[in-house]
Amino acid sequence: MKKWMAVMLLIAFVLFGSVIGFNMFKQKKIAEFMANRPEPEFPVTAMVTKAQDWVPTIEAIGFIEPNQGVTLSSELAGTIDNISFESGVSVKADQLLLSLDSSVEKANLQSSQARLPAARAKFERYQNLYQKNSISRDQLDDAEASYRSLEADIESLKGTIARREVRAPFGGAVGLRNVFLGQYLEPGTEIVRLEDTSVMRLRFTVPQTDISKISLGQTIKINVDAYPNTQFDGRITAIEPAVNYQSGLIQVQAAIPNNDGQLRSGMFARASIILPTVKDQIVIPQSAISFTLYGENVYVIHEADGVKRAKQVVVKAGERRGNDVHVLSGIKSGDEIVLSGQVRLSNDTKVRVVDNDALAVPAQTPML
Repeated sequence: MKKWMAVMLLIAFVLFGSVIGFNMFKQKKIAEFMANRPEPEFPVTAMVTKAQDWVPTIEAIGFIEPNQGVTLSSELAGTIDNISFESGVSVKADQLLLSLDSSVEKANLQSSQARLPAARAKFERYQNLYQKNSISRDQLDDAEASYRSLEADIESLKGTIARREVRAPFGGAVGLRNVFLGQYLEPGTEIVRLEDTSVMRLRFTVPQTDISKISLGQTIKINVDAYPNTQFDGRITAIEPAVNYQSGLIQVQAAIPNNDGQLRSGMFARASIILPTVKDQIVIPQSAISFTLYGENVYVIHEADGVKRAKQVVVKAGERRGNDVHVLSGIKSGDEIVLSGQVRLSNDTKVRVVDNDALAVPAQTPML
């Protein structure tokens, strides 16, 4: 029995020893393979930076407004007896657009105007009689009061008739008519929208930190979604004198010529305030920058002993425009930087520059 146990222990020792030895042999061979393995070389795309002019901008958003715009309505109640315009037409300043029934007021006006010559003649006659001491001062004052009162009544009736007419306060284009002939209007009923669109305005806000960079007459570029391929030029015409203490923003207004009539009020617009050009700046594609919680990094390729390696460099990114980034510090003109393939890189990684146009922006967006 003891002999059998010894044999079993010997067999178990041999088996365990074989497994341990095999594992040690395998680990040794793997270490030898890794030690003799050639250094990995990662393909990347790259570009050489060069200094160029950069036009900084201040980006803002806002809504298009007309030069003048108003929704016309009636001051008095009444029935419409005349409409002198159609929807969507252009009208001139002081052009009659709509009038309410004023037959009663016009009749009263005619009655007052008919009595006016007699009242004037009586007043003039009483003036002559008073100069001859034929009548008292009270009689002259009564005659003058009657005459002046009748004149005031006539002007009041003319004003009432004028208030029953709706005229264009300025020249422009009317929108869709909201009333019809014979309709009874209450005071304040909206009749039509009138807008002067010869010059449009854009109102937007900028941070108070940028106040020193903007001024009256400064050029801005405006883009609207309705015309993605068209850029409109404008100029700053007004700057709010006070900063909103709650938001820290200041309102700015710009004028935009609208000769082609493309811009409409209410359009959402993006504005770029053009600042003075800065010379000899470094501009690189946004794909070259790795944005992390610790900052922005760029891999710069340098050659050592005939081998190209990538070195991680911290940069300070400034304004971004489309796919371009204005780099404020970290790299200089002539540096070769990595554009793509940074995911597998680390400091002093061996790289191989290849040609690849996968990052090139297509001239036309492909359809799905």
